[in-house]
Amino acid sequence: MDQDKHTGLRTGGCQCGQIRYALTAPVVDLYVCHCRQCRRQSASAFGISVILPADGVRLLQGIPASWSRPTSTGDTLECAFCPTCGSRLWHRSARDGTFSVKGGSLDEPVDLTTASHIWTAEKLPGVILPERAACFDGEPPAPSLK
Repeated sequence: MDQDKHTGLRTGGCQCGQIRYALTAPVVDLYVCHCRQCRRQSASAFGISVILPADGVRLLQGIPASWSRPTSTGDTLECAFCPTCGSRLWHRSARDGTFSVKGGSLDEPVDLTTASHIWTAEKLPGVILPERAACFDGEPPAPSLK
């Protein structure tokens, strides 16, 4: 992932450039999510989630808008997006505060080689899961944030 020349942090932002952020903590997990909600928000076959602890994102520029939605596991997600271009940036869990940064909003592409595939019971027909990937029919075990 790209690192800012001045801070050394991995960076990302929205499609129009109004919102910029930096990852301030190590990534604890990487998911390719096949649930219907992630397919809708990404307008694609799956969503990519880079999981960080609650203090893992620092806003560098702009003010994202947000809305909240309940999850099938009883949590509530705060969903942040750019108020100008609408790009989804991250989700934050109300339960534990973890950040799920949307992989497509990072400046450099995410390497999905070691990603876990989650909610595979809802994946689209024709999507082929990697042979050695960790796969979960639904929600995976909570990542260790230590």
